[in-house]
Amino acid sequence: MSQTHSAKPFLSVFNDSIVIDASTPAQKRALSYATTIEMLFNQVMNSKMPADRIIGQYFREHKKHGSKDRRVIRESLFGLFRWWGWLSQLQSEQPHVTWFRQLSACAALEQHAWHDITQAWDTIAAWTPTEIPPTNSDSINDKLALFMSLSGLTACQLSDLLPNWFWQTCPVVSTDQLAVVEAMTSRPPIWARVQSMKTTAAIAQLNKAGVDAMASQYFADAISLGHKSINLNEIDTYKQGHLEIQDLASQVIGQICQPQTDHIWWDACSGAGGKTLQLRSLMLQQDPQSTGTITASDIRNKPLEELNKRAKRAGFNNINVAPWKSDALPVSADTFDGVLVDAPCSCTGTWRRNPDMRWLDDASAVTDKPALQLDILTRSAAAVKSGGQLVYATCSLSPSENEHVVEAFLAQTNEFELVPVIHPFTGESCSMLTIWPQVADSDGMFVAKMHRK
Repeated sequence: MSQTHSAKPFLSVFNDSIVIDASTPAQKRALSYATTIEMLFNQVMNSKMPADRIIGQYFREHKKHGSKDRRVIRESLFGLFRWWGWLSQLQSEQPHVTWFRQLSACAALEQHAWHDITQAWDTIAAWTPTEIPPTNSDSINDKLALFMSLSGLTACQLSDLLPNWFWQTCPVVSTDQLAVVEAMTSRPPIWARVQSMKTTAAIAQLNKAGVDAMASQYFADAISLGHKSINLNEIDTYKQGHLEIQDLASQVIGQICQPQTDHIWWDACSGAGGKTLQLRSLMLQQDPQSTGTITASDIRNKPLEELNKRAKRAGFNNINVAPWKSDALPVSADTFDGVLVDAPCSCTGTWRRNPDMRWLDDASAVTDKPALQLDILTRSAAAVKSGGQLVYATCSLSPSENEHVVEAFLAQTNEFELVPVIHPFTGESCSMLTIWPQVADSDGMFVAKMHRK
C-alpha cells in the first residue's frame, strides 16, 4: 500500500521545546495515549518491574479509562516490548519524532485497528512517503520487510528481536531460529484446563457465554480460549470451579507426572498451585473417590492462600499446604510416591506473554539460578520414597537451568535414574524434554522425570 501524509503536522506541548497543535478529537486522543504509554514504558524500564503489574496499578488508579482506552494503552505498551529489538534502532534528531515513529511502527507491525489514532501518530512520525508492503501478514519476514521499508534501516535482523544473551544462554539450532523468533513475537492463545466436568460440556457452556473455546488435540482436558480478553469472574464455568487457566506447556508437567489415584504427591515449589490442582484433577479423573493426597509447599504464604481458595472453588479435597519455613524439609522424608520440583528460574519460556522481561533481564537471570535449583532439587529428593518418582521442571529454555541441573544432581547421587518421556506434541521419546513455544502454540517448558531405585 502507499503511505502518504497530506495532513498538516500538528503540535502540542510535548516537552519544553516542542509544541504540537492537536486540532481534532482523534489527534488529541492520540497525543494523550502517546504521553500515557511513554510514561508507562519508561516506568517499566526504569523500575525493572513487570509491565503487567505496572499497567494494572495504573488502571486501578485511573478509573477514567474506558475499555477502548485500556485496550489501546495496553496493547501498544506490550507491542512496544515485543518489537523493541527493532524499534530501539529508530533514531531522529527530535526525541518526540523518535517516540512517535516507534509508536507508529509498532502499530503497523501489530496491525492495530484504531486507525484514527495510528494515523495521527504517523503524521507526527513524519515518515518519508514510500511504497510499504501489506501489513496483514503474520510472517516474520514480511514484518521485517515492512519495518525496513518504514524506517529506511537495512541492517535489522530477525535475531534482534531477542537479546544477545538469550541466544548465548538458550542455544537454538539454526534451522529453528526463524520459528523461535516468529513464536516469540506472537501471542499464544489463553490455554485452560477443564476439571470435574466433561470437556465437551465445558466448551459448549463457554461458547454460549461468548468465549471462543476449542478443544486441544493433545490432552483431553485442555482447551484454548482464544486471544480475546476474558473477565473470568463473569464466567459461570470458572466461578463453579470447572475451569483453571493453565498454559498448554505447563499442563505437560502434570501429564508427565502421571499421578495414580491413590498416590501421595508433594508439589515442592507450588506457587499458587496450578500444578497441584492439575495433579488432583488427574487423580479424580481416574476415580472420583480417589484417596490420593497432595501437599503443596512454597516459601511465600500468599500464593498458598490463593491455592486454598482455588481448591475450595474446585471442590477438591485431600490438598494440604506445608510452607517452607527453613532449610529443613517441610514434609517427611522417604514418604511420597511422587515429588514435583517446579523450580524458580529465568522464565525465558514465558516471554511470549511477558515480552518486557526480555529487555528488563540480563544473562544473570539465567546464570544466577542453577546453584539454587540444584539445592532445591537435592533437598526435595529426600522426600521421595523407594520406587517413587522425582520430576524436575522449569519454564526456562536454557540448558544451564535444565539439563545441566539434572545432570549435576544425578552425578552426586546413585539413588536416582532418568525415566525416558514421550514428547506429547511430537511423539518422540527423549531422556529430558524441552517444549519450544513454536511447536504447539504455547509457552516454553522443560521437564525431566527420575525414578528412585
